[in-house]
Amino acid sequence: MSGNPLRIVIVDDHPMFRRGVARTLSEVPELTVVAEGASADDAVTLFIEHKPDLMLLDLSMPGGGHAALTRILDVDPQFRIIVLTVSEDDADLFRALKSGARGYVLKGVSASTLVEAIMGVVAGESYVSPTLAGKILREMRGPRVDEPEVAAGADRPFAHLTQREEQILKLVADGRTNKEVGNQLELQEKTVKHHMTRILQKLNARNRTEAARLFQKVALGQLDPDER
Repeated sequence: MSGNPLRIVIVDDHPMFRRGVARTLSEVPELTVVAEGASADDAVTLFIEHKPDLMLLDLSMPGGGHAALTRILDVDPQFRIIVLTVSEDDADLFRALKSGARGYVLKGVSASTLVEAIMGVVAGESYVSPTLAGKILREMRGPRVDEPEVAAGADRPFAHLTQREEQILKLVADGRTNKEVGNQLELQEKTVKHHMTRILQKLNARNRTEAARLFQKVALGQLDPDER
């Protein structure tokens, strides 16, 4: 790898752990830790001040890691965040990934695994700790036809959208332009465009018109079985 080292921010409210990770990463020539924080507010502030290439973010901290994740990605949906946590809870895992985290790594991994995850995410890949991979596969596959959850989940084509993405899609379905959506939600137009790209990918829609039509059908209870 050539060029300047990747600039990383670490946010975790356990100082000893945070410093240990910083020391580990400092031994890798391609990486440099530019700042450390201990709260959601720290995460947002350091993101704005340092404009790093990537952030390692814990979930359990003052202000909440999920809140920090959402606040940062509302500003820049393309920013790379890897959640570094002890939580193996399904709700935490899927909430973080659906919010836009590029990776979900369990604390206790080896230094080489953490570096591998960072390098992969910077290269455009995603990383989830192998022990959690099965949960991702089950979520992607969906429930079996003999599972009672299939009936409950069949009418939820927007289950993978974040709250912000749902807000944007509702306004688009109301006929608003990206600029108008941005003005109402206090977002830059380019940020709205990034969100729309993710919405189209998640809904497997070809364009904003198709996504808006799907939203309207769901709202009116008119979604055909083949469109679920």
